[in-house]
Amino acid sequence: MPRVRVEPSGIEFEARVGQTVAEAAFAQGYYWPVGCDFLGQCSNCAMEVISGLGRLSRMGRTERYNLLRQRGPRALDDPRLRLACQAAVYGDVIVRKLGVRPDTI
Repeated sequence: MPRVRVEPSGIEFEARVGQTVAEAAFAQGYYWPVGCDFLGQCSNCAMEVISGLGRLSRMGRTERYNLLRQRGPRALDDPRLRLACQAAVYGDVIVRKLGVRPDTI
């Protein structure tokens, strides 16, 4: 199974092939900041892909539209900015996202 490492926390978890980063985090017992129930509407789950960009799904229309709507046109200038609730995992990746932690609630 592919592995996702989250910096700066160093948290690592497995993801099923085709599972989104945020879904995999929640399935493995981690909290990932999100505000729209994985719909790609809020952009709270946005992450920077440090390594393995080609091992994530291509950005779809919903993700592109909502990054543009929530963060402006410059958000689309950097392909490393992705929504964790939309980016599906197809291999090992390293991402940067503050606020990811064990879900203790």
